[in-house]
Amino acid sequence: MGAYESNLDDILAEDMHHWYNKFMKESPSGLITLFELKTMLEMQGMTEEASSYVDQVFFTFDMDGDGYIDFVEYIAAVSLMLKGEINQKLKWYFKLFDQDGNGKIDQDEMGTIFKAIQDITRCYDPPTEEIVTLIYEKVDINNEGELTLEEFIEGARDHQDIMEMLGKMMDLTNVLKIIVNGQKKQKE
Repeated sequence: MGAYESNLDDILAEDMHHWYNKFMKESPSGLITLFELKTMLEMQGMTEEASSYVDQVFFTFDMDGDGYIDFVEYIAAVSLMLKGEINQKLKWYFKLFDQDGNGKIDQDEMGTIFKAIQDITRCYDPPTEEIVTLIYEKVDINNEGELTLEEFIEGARDHQDIMEMLGKMMDLTNVLKIIVNGQKKQKE
């Protein structure tokens, strides 16, 4: 956990002016498009699930729905991921999982996001099916096969192992480091 905390500390130590300069260097227009985000993250050759996950992250952070992430949305996203309260993060996770926007997460939606994360991180342990099964066994107390926002938040908060798993799986520190450090491979 120590290395993880020091990475966050390094990112948080950056002042707002520095964040703004990084943002404007990567996106001189002051806006990041989905294509630009995928280019920053070097998404070429990624699976369809991984690409879909990045789409979902982008649209979740595009708070005004205009098809761009501006600096305010960018800072809000960074702040949420690094310093957000547990309930705020859980609400964001829920919104990310709820791909069809019906206010409920089914096992397929959750599995798709976890599979995409594993494709991006190339870390497949534990397997997606195992994670989803564990979460639904502990959190879906009505055995309906889907979770509402309230069930998701209460269930996650009531089970420390699920909170830890979600925190680890949903950690965007590496994504933020790529953005902060710029596109080194493309510039070299």
